[in-house]
This record gives sequence, C-alpha cells and structure tokens, in this order.
Amino acid sequence: MKFLVWCVLLVLCWPLALVALVLYPLVWLLLLPFRILGIAVEGALELVWAIVTLPARMLRAI
Repeated sequence: MKFLVWCVLLVLCWPLALVALVLYPLVWLLLLPFRILGIAVEGALELVWAIVTLPARMLRAI
C-alpha cells in the first residue's frame, strides 16, 4: 500500500516523492525507540492485569 501511494506521489510531484523516499528511513529510525517503549509498557500492563485477575481465575478453576 505504501508503495502504491509513493507511486501516485511520484507521478503527481516527483521532487516530493524523492524527499519522502529519503526521509522515510530516517523517520522510521527516530520512531523505533518509541515502538520499543510501547512494547515494554504493553507487556508490563499485561503482567499487572494477569496478577490482578489471578485470584478470580483460580476460583473459577476450582
């Protein structure tokens, strides 16, 4: 999908498409730490949820 959007942009405005082609990897690298942080926070929240719901799951299993 991204490639098709880039092809349309290349046809409509090729200088902007070339700038996007150069900046896309740089933006991806800049956003990578936030993605890693998001994965870590999601894992921590799932752990807390599992601990909070553990007594109910244990009672349901009996």
